[in-house]
Amino acid sequence: MPDLRRGVLFGIAAYTMWGLFPLYWPLLKPSGSVEILAHRMVWSLVVVVAALAVRRHWSWIKQIARQPAKLALLTVAAVVVTVNWGTYIYAVNTGHVVESALGYFINPLVSVLFGVVLLRERLRPLQWVAVGFAALAVLVLTIDYGRLPWIALTLAFSFGLYGLVKKQANVAATESLAVETLVLLVPALAYLVFLQGTGAATFGREGVWHTALLVGAGLITAVPLICFGAAAIRVPLSTIGVLQYIAPILQFACGVLIVGEVMPSSRWIGFSIVWLALAIFTYDSFRTARTAARSRVTTPKAQPERSTT
Repeated sequence: MPDLRRGVLFGIAAYTMWGLFPLYWPLLKPSGSVEILAHRMVWSLVVVVAALAVRRHWSWIKQIARQPAKLALLTVAAVVVTVNWGTYIYAVNTGHVVESALGYFINPLVSVLFGVVLLRERLRPLQWVAVGFAALAVLVLTIDYGRLPWIALTLAFSFGLYGLVKKQANVAATESLAVETLVLLVPALAYLVFLQGTGAATFGREGVWHTALLVGAGLITAVPLICFGAAAIRVPLSTIGVLQYIAPILQFACGVLIVGEVMPSSRWIGFSIVWLALAIFTYDSFRTARTAARSRVTTPKAQPERSTT
C-alpha cells in the first residue's frame, strides 16, 4: 500500500506539472516557439544525462544499440514528440491555451481509435458511444471556431501516436527520453547556432533570468516524465487513466481564469460534449476493470490431475 500511495503522488505531481505548463512558456518571450523548442531539446538531454550519471546507469546503452528496431521506434517517437512540443508551445504563446487543453481531453479517445485502426482492437458499445460524442464535439467546436480545431487535433493525435510508439518500443522513460533527445540534438543545435550567427537568438541577450528560464525548459521537461515513469510502475493503468485528466483540467483553468480566453456559449457546449464522452469512457473502463477483477476472484484455480497409475 505505501508503494501504491507513493505511485499516486508521483502521478499527481507529473500531471500537475504538465497542467501548469501554460504558465511557463509565456515567460520565455521574446523567444520564438522554434527557438524555445530547440532549447527544450538540448537542455532536456543535459538533465537526463545528469540523472543517468547520478544513478550510474549506462548498461542499457549497449543493450539498445543491439536492437535497431527499438532505435527506429524511438527515432519515430522523437519526431512525433517534436511535433507535439512545438505545437503546444506555439498554442500557449499565441493565446490558444483552451484549445490545447481540448487536445489532451480528447487524447484518451484518440488512443482508443488508434487501437481500433492500427491494432485491430474491438471497441465495447460504450466506447463507441464515447468516440461518437467526441466526434460530435469536434464538429461543434469547428463551427464555433470557424475552422477545424487543428491545434487540439494535432496535440491529441501526436501524443496518442507517441504513446503507441513508446509502448511498442518498451523502453524505460528516462532511457527513452535520452535516446529521443539525442536524436533531436543535431538539428536543435544547428538551429541555435544559426540563430546566434544571424543575431536573431535571444539566449544570453535578454538577461540572466531569461537565460535561466530557457535552460530550465530542460528541467521542467524531464522531471514530470521521470515522475510519470515512477508512477506507471506502481499504480494500475486505470488509476493512471483517471490521473491524466488533471493536466487538461489545469490547462483549461489557466486558459479561462488566468489568460482570460473568451468562452462563448457554443464553445462551452462543445467542451461539455467532450466531458460527457470522457465520463462515459471512464465509467466503462472502471466497470470493465471491476468485472475482470471479480471474475479473477470467483474463477477457481485449476486443480492438478491425479495420477491413475
